[in-house]
Amino acid sequence: MDERPGSMWERIFTSLSPGFTPGETELDRAAAELGFALPASYRSFCRTCGVGLGGDQFRIAVPGPYEAVDLITQAGIIAHSVGATIGMLEDGAESHRFDVEGGDPAIVERACFFGRGEDGGLLFWDVSGSGPEYDIWLLAPDLETIRFGGESLDDFFTQVTAPSAALVLGPGFEPLPARFEGVAEATLARSTQADP
Repeated sequence: MDERPGSMWERIFTSLSPGFTPGETELDRAAAELGFALPASYRSFCRTCGVGLGGDQFRIAVPGPYEAVDLITQAGIIAHSVGATIGMLEDGAESHRFDVEGGDPAIVERACFFGRGEDGGLLFWDVSGSGPEYDIWLLAPDLETIRFGGESLDDFFTQVTAPSAALVLGPGFEPLPARFEGVAEATLARSTQADP
């Protein structure tokens, strides 16, 4: 009953236009640099969907030569930005506290950021454990609220494109469109050349 690669994502995104997809070499290099195995659902997403916008809201970083979308580069930039912002929020006052669904604030110390929401939300894996999947969490744009996003990347996108979206995205959120709009390699290459 093994399905052909990509059919899972074609069910989740009823409109799927793939973008630049990394090869196995890039995926293996990223896993080696990060120091943990990349989740199977993420690898499948990279091979099928690639660079683009899921649900008109989320950009998932994928390994590759384009820094603006590269997993290793983005994981570092996001972690640094979150740390710097929290440092500014504390500004000598009491320490910053996260409101974590389930109550484990140490989850942030085990975070590997891998995606961004158009609204400023950030996706991360809790890389504790041995895989093959890592729980996905959403750090809300307020940099305080952390909600459970799913047990895998396909679970996350299944939830946010269904009536359960508000449980992950927050009260008042409607289901996101079941759409993935990819960004082609030629577009990524042009944007890299345009950077000074």
